[in-house]
Amino acid sequence: MNAKVSWTKRMSFIGSAESGFQVPLGTSPDVGGDEDGFRPMELLLVGLAGCTAMDVISILQKKRQQVDAFEVQVQAERAEEHPRVFTSIRMEYVVTGKNIERDAVERSVQLSADKYCPAQAMFRKLMPLELVITIKESVA
Repeated sequence: MNAKVSWTKRMSFIGSAESGFQVPLGTSPDVGGDEDGFRPMELLLVGLAGCTAMDVISILQKKRQQVDAFEVQVQAERAEEHPRVFTSIRMEYVVTGKNIERDAVERSVQLSADKYCPAQAMFRKLMPLELVITIKESVA
């Protein structure tokens, strides 16, 4: 797997990978940026959420759960001092659907955490990960 970041101006960059997709990277004006892209640390969290979300939704579909909406919300705490690393991460899996079985969601989340998601495996070696499940019944 390969990726690169190319400078465009000031504190603005374009990230790309061998998949061919690109993502803008930027920062706030107080450090010379133009608020024109993701901050790199945000992308780490988006990657983590995406990794586990793909696992979980795939497993839930195989378990024939009627999911109407699904998201993984990630909150991270960071150290006060530089390099301001993440010190803990909380991931909330919000599953909305009809007659969603809690056991199916719990098993799907656990399989992602323990077996399938490499991003979780890496982060878990560095800090505590709290996994929370919220199930909502679809209306109508």
